[in-house]
Amino acid sequence: MTRLDLLRAGPDILYQDQHFVVLNKPAGLPAHAGPAGGPSVEDWFPLLSRRKEGPWLAHRLDTDTSGCLIIALRKTPLLEAQAMFAKGQAGKRYWAVVRGAPPAAEGRIDRKLSRRSESGEAGRGHWRMVEDAQGQSASTSWRIMEHQDGLSWLELSPLTGRTHQLRVHCALLGCPILGDPVYGDGRDAPLCLLACEIRLPLDPVIKVRAPVPAHMRRYGFNFP
Repeated sequence: MTRLDLLRAGPDILYQDQHFVVLNKPAGLPAHAGPAGGPSVEDWFPLLSRRKEGPWLAHRLDTDTSGCLIIALRKTPLLEAQAMFAKGQAGKRYWAVVRGAPPAAEGRIDRKLSRRSESGEAGRGHWRMVEDAQGQSASTSWRIMEHQDGLSWLELSPLTGRTHQLRVHCALLGCPILGDPVYGDGRDAPLCLLACEIRLPLDPVIKVRAPVPAHMRRYGFNFP
């Protein structure tokens, strides 16, 4: 599906109250338009609120990542949620289907990352995150949920929030995420990375889980 097709399908709302909406963002649709413009989650905002101000993205998901995305409907809850993300108080859990497996059943990877532009004519306008001793610290814990036929289903918990962090860390562990065109061997298939659960320790606590998309279920793992 094109980005416009994804947009026309309308928002899949997983949770809603007077302060927040949690959407199930489809893979391939950017959270915000960015400098290039084009369809994005922000185009759904008029459907979520009629207030003059807002809504706002409380955090970000990569364009290729699907799953839980929190939208704030009011400014005060937005600032509260952003502070929780900044302090590492928001609980984030991801599922990924990867090629191969990490070196152990569970563990943690700590690698500093920085953004690097691709050089040369062919790389003009492209960039990627790379391991860099002078970069920003990035930490991810992993757990193998299931392994079969040379593939693994991983549960990933980012302890920091760097761009493309999970994708780079999986590649550095020797098990790139399926469908990743930058850090793996993906081509046209959707990225097999799901923001499966989000938790904000508010009053009341917001805890939401996203369903596993069809492009991840096709590999036969025993997802709930």
